[in-house]
Amino acid sequence: MADQSYCQRLQHDMYFLTSNSRLNEQVVDKIILQLNRVYPQILTDTEAEKFRNPKASLHTRLSYLIKHLQKKGDRHCQEFYRALQINAEQLYNDLPSRKILKTTDSTEIDSEMEKCMLNDRGPVFFLTCFSVAAGFALFWYCSHSDTKVIGRARRILGFSPIIIGRHVRNICMLYLEDISRN
Repeated sequence: MADQSYCQRLQHDMYFLTSNSRLNEQVVDKIILQLNRVYPQILTDTEAEKFRNPKASLHTRLSYLIKHLQKKGDRHCQEFYRALQINAEQLYNDLPSRKILKTTDSTEIDSEMEKCMLNDRGPVFFLTCFSVAAGFALFWYCSHSDTKVIGRARRILGFSPIIIGRHVRNICMLYLEDISRN
């Protein structure tokens, strides 16, 4: 069903659309007017008047409209579906062809499953790993016996109150001063 044309889908949905008064007069008129005004190449003025004729029953007008669109081609049927989606979204979502398309679409990625696969450990794990890596980098950088490195580290930590908290910065600065005295 997924590779069917819009005309075939409309043929499949025709009974659903015309049965049990699923579409009322106002919605059908809105669809016809949209096909006439927004997309003038879909229905001409005379065709729109013919399908809006109040003397004919709604079932008959809708059946003739669907058959007419199927004769005109796939693009016209596609525009009918677009107009139906705009004017009666709940009915559009309940169409049999839409339900079949939703269940047979195997290329769609399940976002819940993807979320679990990508984030199964959570943000605490990320913060822990980042903190350990930053701690090792800071330790390695500061563990050199070269005084030039300590001076550079002092400059970097001195200008970083935004990056790390003031309390942590003060502890690091005291540690660097203590190392430089030794």
